[in-house]
Amino acid sequence: MAVQTVATTSDSTVDLGPAAALSCRECGHRVPLGPLFACAECFGPLEIAYDFSGYDTEELRRRIEAGPANIWRYAPLLPVPADVAGKPNLNPGWTPLVKADNLARELGVTGGLYVKDDSGNPTHSFKDRVVAQALEAARAFGFTTLSCSSTGNLAGAVGAAAARAGFRSCVFIPHDLEQGKVVMAAVYGGELVGIEGNYDDVNRFCSELIGDPAGEGWGFVNVNLRPYYAEGSKTLAYEICEQLGWRLPDQIVVPIASGSQLTKIDKGLKELIELGLVEDRPYKVFGAQAEGCSPVSTAFKAGHDVVRPQKPNTIAKSLAIGNPADGPYVLDIARRTGGAVEDVTDAEVVDAIRLLARTEGIFAETAGGVTVGVTRKLVKDGVLDPTKTTVVLNTGDGLKTLDAVAGTGLTATIRPSLESFREAGLV
Repeated sequence: MAVQTVATTSDSTVDLGPAAALSCRECGHRVPLGPLFACAECFGPLEIAYDFSGYDTEELRRRIEAGPANIWRYAPLLPVPADVAGKPNLNPGWTPLVKADNLARELGVTGGLYVKDDSGNPTHSFKDRVVAQALEAARAFGFTTLSCSSTGNLAGAVGAAAARAGFRSCVFIPHDLEQGKVVMAAVYGGELVGIEGNYDDVNRFCSELIGDPAGEGWGFVNVNLRPYYAEGSKTLAYEICEQLGWRLPDQIVVPIASGSQLTKIDKGLKELIELGLVEDRPYKVFGAQAEGCSPVSTAFKAGHDVVRPQKPNTIAKSLAIGNPADGPYVLDIARRTGGAVEDVTDAEVVDAIRLLARTEGIFAETAGGVTVGVTRKLVKDGVLDPTKTTVVLNTGDGLKTLDAVAGTGLTATIRPSLESFREAGLV
């Protein structure tokens, strides 16, 4: 069995399971586990390094399969204490992997098409996964307030998780988010603050607050807790492979906001290979963006390694991050795996939302429309192989973005009579 082994340099007072240290993605410098997100040596991003050296493949597989039907079945592979399942948490995950045969016929995919539908999480988006991870780190480091900068889904996930765990929450969002997401974030009783500007403005403000005495005791899930938070996205990779019978998908299409989800899914797939839980064979990772906020797609098509920021202008507001932190790493992964990064127009997003709903009964938010729309475009352009097993991510519930399909409504209005029914042409 191939394993990833690192030297244990963690703070012995912090119990985060197999997490051994924080390691710089750029220079490899390691520091003890703590609420840090940037390398002091080169300012590169920090991520979790693990010690998996004591694991036996078959024993680990049995342990996972005997675990709870949520992300904590993968606790041996995550930065969480062994007793995490017994702590107050939203316990997200183990969402359906839907075999999308009807959609496959529409798109001309013959090798098996699946939709990983994360709309069934507690607050109806994949953000519950990453927040669950960040919450455990916040507990470990003694924070009392849970916070974030958010394009909407994360705000709701933080509010709900904090309420369940007994934390105070105060989250920050762009002032012009979809009203449904504003209500869902506010209903949990925490403080919700709108900031004039786009997500990048919100994120900059949160970074300033962390360095100010006013932010003492605050755990920002996607800033100073980001290395732990980001690991939650690995559980999507774990679940997909387990639900496929412990095998890798040939192709996977992932939406891009900051790019963190895509990079961590790739990390999760590589860990499963290293641990011997899946067969080591090639897979391709495709990134999906909306044309109105497509800095990574633009860089990929131009053959650039640098992602130039854009001002977002798209209905896919959950993906509207004009300066994505993990953009360069997304480019690396797409090129390394033989994948691609593509974008679609807002009109194509809406059409794809309706297509997925009509064919598979899955009502996706705009991010899901982006992934389905990009998948259709990739198949049409001959970039994605229709004969291979393909997984498409739907990361949220369409009830959060009703405005996108506001033109959808009644087929007819009739009198309560058979005559009126027939006159409407419904027979």
